[in-house]
Amino acid sequence: MKPLLVLTIVFIISVFAIRLVQGTYEIALAGRIAMSVMLLFTAMGHFKFDAGMSMMLPDFVPYKMKMVHLTGIFEIAAATGLLLPNFKVVTGWLLIVFFILVLPANVYAAMNHIDYQKATFNGPGLTYLWFRIPLQLLFILWVYVSSIKY
Repeated sequence: MKPLLVLTIVFIISVFAIRLVQGTYEIALAGRIAMSVMLLFTAMGHFKFDAGMSMMLPDFVPYKMKMVHLTGIFEIAAATGLLLPNFKVVTGWLLIVFFILVLPANVYAAMNHIDYQKATFNGPGLTYLWFRIPLQLLFILWVYVSSIKY
């Protein structure tokens, strides 16, 4: 829920800030700025809640903690790439692949009731997927529209 709030609030602020500075509405740019800030926000969780996030990965995944940290670093790099005109399209495609690849970790976490912030098995369970799957689809669509299409 927090990433969606960050995405939405930063998008609204960006739309009007760009309008004030440039005199025009640049919706795609505002979308990339919002996604970049959201990615920086979620990347912090990969370091602050790394124990819980590593629980989101099934046992067959090696080097779980390193994988969590690497995905956090990827999110930071993607946040930067979205703001660089020469890299926005390739970053957009990489993010779409990333969002698809991390969805199974969210499904696994929901099935096992993982609360990644507390690193416990007291999470919301499968009902969380009713929010998470549409959210993941929104992220994919957001990146496509703001980075690839425009």
